[in-house]
Amino acid sequence: MKLKPKVLFIFISLLFFNESNTQTNVNLDYYLPSEINYNSSIPKPSEILFFTPGNQHVSHDRLVQYMYALAESSPRIQIENRGFTYENRPIILLTITSEENHQKIEELKQNRKDFINTDSASKPATTIDNIPVVINQGYSIHGNEPSGSNAALVYAYYLAAAEGDEIEKNLNEAIILLDPSFNPDGLQRFANWVNTNRSEHLNADPNDREFSETWPRGRTNHYWFDLNRDWLPIQHPTSQARIATFHDWQPNVLTDHHEMSPNSTFFFQPGIPERTHPLTPDKNQILTQKIGNFHARILDQVGSFYYSKESFDDFYYGKGSTFPDINGSVGILFEQASSRGHLQETDFGELSFPFTVKNQFLTSLSTLKASVELKKELLNFQKEFYQKSFNEAAENAYLITKENDPFLLNELGKVLHQHQIKVYRPKNEVRINGKKVPLNETFMVPKKQTQAKLIEAMFEDRTVFKDSLFYDVSAFSFIHSFGVDVNADFSTKNLGEVLTDFSTPKVPKLEKSEYAYVLRWADFNAPKVVFQLLNKGLRPRVATKEFSNAIEEFDYGSILIPAQNQILTSEEIHLLLKDLAVENAVQITALSTGLTTGVNLGSKSFKTLNKPKIGLLVGDGVSASDAGEVWHILDYRYGIPVTKLDTRKFSGIDLSEYTHLLIANAYGRGIQYNTKKIKEWVKDGGNLITFRNSINWLINAELLKTEMRKAENSSAENVSYENQKKYSGAQRIGGAIFEVDLDRSHPINFGYPKSKMAVFRNTTKFMEPDKDSFNNPIQYTADPLVSGYISEENLKLLKGTSAFKAARFGKGKVIYFTDNPNFRAFWLGTSKLMLNAIFFSDEM
Repeated sequence: MKLKPKVLFIFISLLFFNESNTQTNVNLDYYLPSEINYNSSIPKPSEILFFTPGNQHVSHDRLVQYMYALAESSPRIQIENRGFTYENRPIILLTITSEENHQKIEELKQNRKDFINTDSASKPATTIDNIPVVINQGYSIHGNEPSGSNAALVYAYYLAAAEGDEIEKNLNEAIILLDPSFNPDGLQRFANWVNTNRSEHLNADPNDREFSETWPRGRTNHYWFDLNRDWLPIQHPTSQARIATFHDWQPNVLTDHHEMSPNSTFFFQPGIPERTHPLTPDKNQILTQKIGNFHARILDQVGSFYYSKESFDDFYYGKGSTFPDINGSVGILFEQASSRGHLQETDFGELSFPFTVKNQFLTSLSTLKASVELKKELLNFQKEFYQKSFNEAAENAYLITKENDPFLLNELGKVLHQHQIKVYRPKNEVRINGKKVPLNETFMVPKKQTQAKLIEAMFEDRTVFKDSLFYDVSAFSFIHSFGVDVNADFSTKNLGEVLTDFSTPKVPKLEKSEYAYVLRWADFNAPKVVFQLLNKGLRPRVATKEFSNAIEEFDYGSILIPAQNQILTSEEIHLLLKDLAVENAVQITALSTGLTTGVNLGSKSFKTLNKPKIGLLVGDGVSASDAGEVWHILDYRYGIPVTKLDTRKFSGIDLSEYTHLLIANAYGRGIQYNTKKIKEWVKDGGNLITFRNSINWLINAELLKTEMRKAENSSAENVSYENQKKYSGAQRIGGAIFEVDLDRSHPINFGYPKSKMAVFRNTTKFMEPDKDSFNNPIQYTADPLVSGYISEENLKLLKGTSAFKAARFGKGKVIYFTDNPNFRAFWLGTSKLMLNAIFFSDEM
């Protein structure tokens, strides 16, 4: 019987790929299709790394080494370094296509832009036949999910060395943007761990140390952030590099290769259909399914089990597999059962690292094949997405203002600009409620522009959903995270110049005073400035009451800096403040008299500030992500030193050296074993600042007296056994936005100009309000839901509860927040709450 070419290919593939998932010592043939030839001048991974992927975990430095070797040897590959991580590792990208395409790469890029964004009235139409499909394939954004990055080694070799008609066709029709490591720092951390703990004779016992990383583990980046939640906020260098690449090329397909529990199989999207964001077009999910069929076929050939549509979702646009969906592309999530090392016992038998690498490699191939075969559908979908988004957008604009904080407004503008969203200054002055708004405190975002759908996604408030379960947050409005005010129906007639420079805003020239200066605490960078003043030995004071002079009103929290009786001369103080004002875009006002209205400058209402020395509890028993958010905001944003105190050695640390101890979100032995030590330190005058689930420990340790509001015992009526997890999952608050009332006279709220504010919450800790109203400075309103999902039971519990509590304990203070105000580094509008707790703890 004579086999047809396609049948023959499948038959040969089955013969070759019918391997056990316990394969533990492999050569490159284990992965590669065997029916084609490979260019012998292209180095194999083993020729550069001295091991075949799967036999050992590649570290990031060696991954980079191999990718540069490939680029040097293959005309199909161009490599670039787009920047550096926090740990100074290169963020590389391989652009892979045919040699002919490389010679006209910029022309092809422009042809794509003309086709996708064609205005037929002004531009000649670009034919689809001359446009390549672009695939952005990225790996291991979670560093301890390494099969992706190790598969990237094999895939890059295949793309460089494979010969024959199929690869030539694919490289002529496609441009592959290969990002072999979305998280260089995390990958390096994990590779070091597993390679260090690898046995010569592999031990598959799950109890082996190889499978149990030390805290904080390799999932995250340097500051312990999950980079797969940062595609929309883009607060980290690797994210900024990825997004620049994405918008430069506007890929049609983006893949995101992950791992999941060892006792799993393989997942590829679509996810659960009803959990797809409503702004994602139906056509996107249709194309996702069509591409999924290619994955199924290639995995069938090797006997790999898989599933789709049963878990994960496409709701939060800040994930790598979902971000493309609001940009006219198709995002694909892959989740491979993880060996978590080199070989591990699982419910399915022994799972080897090479087997996990093979599945990631195979679905990389199927992605390429699907993208080429579906090229016209993918390109037409992208074109239609942008045209429809533009045509359906309203003619008006968002007017966005941030009172007394041009720097934070600029930070929002910077994010929008990186997402190719056009931002403008108003042409003429703007008045809100009769009050003139300074031009540097406002900008406009027209709705009718190319990124119309992305703007809608970033600014919307949504409270109605098809499903009550969310893999991640259910709300992510940048309006609330940056704490700006918005008029969503503003006329575009007032559009002025388009903004492209979002560097530090200019501030008025600071006049010299021989008397005193006042720093506006509402400015985002005011804490950074105050710390530098304290570090210089100056004695700033905080105003606990409002005051004014003939020209200006000064709010609660204004910082008074006397020009006399300081360690520096008045001339030196002036030069220092002038530089700090320019560098940090803060407003500082020179005063010539202490005779002010309200309270005078010599009043007892001005309290002297002391330089904080901060300890941050880290290590086992502490949430790395929560601790990382605190570390990042203090160290990276504010330049305030923070000492990371590990729970393993905490008992031997002299806490008397520290004025403040921060416990972000802790549980278990890490704090329980040290309760007595912490209590004694607080009694002696220490300031303990805690967040989230730490409340359980605070109450049990009798550090804080408060009542928690709990749901009444209720039974799950009419809930089947099959749906029990859905029922319990619906009681989670995965992440939503709520409104609180602020007592602006309380030091915790200094710097916030309004009595209401939106806050982020992802806990079910409901704290009863204090009987004394003045002890509830941050309290949820009677109708608190702003955006996102919360069950009716939890919403009832939340109403009127307190989000903050401060109490004396001996000579010290215990301060508690129900949630972390520094969430994912882009909730910058609420981060000052923590800084207030640090700088003004003596006044609480």
